[in-house]
Amino acid sequence: MTSASLNPAPKPFDQRKRMVVVRVAALMAVLLLLFAEPFLAEGSQAHEFVEMFGLGLVLICVGGRLWSTLYIGGRKNSELISMGPFSMTQNPLYFFSTLGALGIGLIYGSVLAALALGLASFIVFRVTAGKEAEFLSGKFGDAYEAYRRKTPRFWPNPLLFQDNAERQFSTHALKRTFYDGLFFLALFPAIETIEYLRMNGFLPKLFVLF
Repeated sequence: MTSASLNPAPKPFDQRKRMVVVRVAALMAVLLLLFAEPFLAEGSQAHEFVEMFGLGLVLICVGGRLWSTLYIGGRKNSELISMGPFSMTQNPLYFFSTLGALGIGLIYGSVLAALALGLASFIVFRVTAGKEAEFLSGKFGDAYEAYRRKTPRFWPNPLLFQDNAERQFSTHALKRTFYDGLFFLALFPAIETIEYLRMNGFLPKLFVLF
């Protein structure tokens, strides 16, 4: 009996919990904002600038996740994807999701909230990416190892960008990613509502969040 027959076949990592953790963290942060006043005065020019910058990051997150899904949707565990956004970073979906988490904090006008959400997302996705790397290494062997050596794990390198002339994609996966993106976008009006209620005296100001 060979050693290969003794080792179990690699199994894909169950990723369903990764976005759940990020969503729960974001919702908890929004609930915290019910009692916290941002350091930058709401309605001020500085607050509006930071808020719009955060919204920009959320829009980049949604667009980037949709772009990445065009390449990997429906093929994540059956094909080694190395074109498009995956030629610049091994984990573009996680990179864009982390930008979205940062953006949510900035929409509120808090650098501390942005850093906390961004760090939480980064840790969750780093653990997930490590598990996925184990599976992909076991499934694709030398081809994956060669890809991993030349492609950054998280931070994209635009100089490495490569693409194909044509690409088939899964409409089901694209629709699911779009719905995921709506969660990020929905937090913007939620935070705006909280700001309105606080500015009009309907919510307490228990502490300042930098």
